[in-house]
Amino acid sequence: MSALPQWSDLRVVLALSRAGTLSAAAERLGVDQTTVGRRLAALERALDGRLFLRERGALTPTALGEEAVARAEQMEAAMAALEAAASASGAAVAGRVRITAVPILVNQLIVPRLAALLSHFPGLEVDANADSRNLSLSRRETDIALRFARPESGSGLCRRIGALAFSVYAPRGTEPDGLRWVTYDDRFLHLPQARWVAANVSPDRLARLRINDAEGLVQAVRGGLGRGVLPDFMATRDPALARVSAAPVLQRDLWLLVHPDLRQLPRVGAVMDWLAGLPARLEAEAAEAPLSPGS
Repeated sequence: MSALPQWSDLRVVLALSRAGTLSAAAERLGVDQTTVGRRLAALERALDGRLFLRERGALTPTALGEEAVARAEQMEAAMAALEAAASASGAAVAGRVRITAVPILVNQLIVPRLAALLSHFPGLEVDANADSRNLSLSRRETDIALRFARPESGSGLCRRIGALAFSVYAPRGTEPDGLRWVTYDDRFLHLPQARWVAANVSPDRLARLRINDAEGLVQAVRGGLGRGVLPDFMATRDPALARVSAAPVLQRDLWLLVHPDLRQLPRVGAVMDWLAGLPARLEAEAAEAPLSPGS
């Protein structure tokens, strides 16, 4: 066998397979019929075998020809993917991207870490919408959604990007065993934090306060009204709080959603990649500045 065939040679194989005749393949390739015949003959010599048989004026691939066509189609797909990647990487990440999540994720997870993303992409603008409602991707109420619960249905692309840990916290400097428990009101018993407290704490140990918002719960614990189950990504960095459980008591999965039509936009892809990296960034932050349980 001579030198291995090049992509330009395999393009001729594809054209002959799809066109069926030398003249039609030449028209597809924008060259004359003689050139196509010469390229085919050279390739058959290089491979030491026939690629096409002529039957009633049409070309039919041999077994070797079918293998060559399959390989050519694979290379064609790879080249197309490479061109698309090059185009995307060269496109400017610029324009507005709307993110929606529950308030604690927007206010305590996303916004405090957003400066690095905006600094890296000067043309990018972000709308960070703190909203407890599940805004619709299909109705284009948002571009990207970050949620604790995996949606049961919908038209968006969805993937799990990690999990966030929750532990028990109390005001720093207090004796936690003497504190009652602050938790959510009965409308929010579907939340894993509320369910954990309901399953592990006697009703007579609950504080005389009920909360309907995660950030309100944090403020209640900071204010000395009791201890509570709080997200580590927020509470471990708060000097007014101390973790009093030896380890996290629960974890909540984090799901990233986007409309399929928007995923290929460079600005949306850049924001999605950044959001997907947040759980790993939280682990790095914890390693950089570990805090001991208690005060």
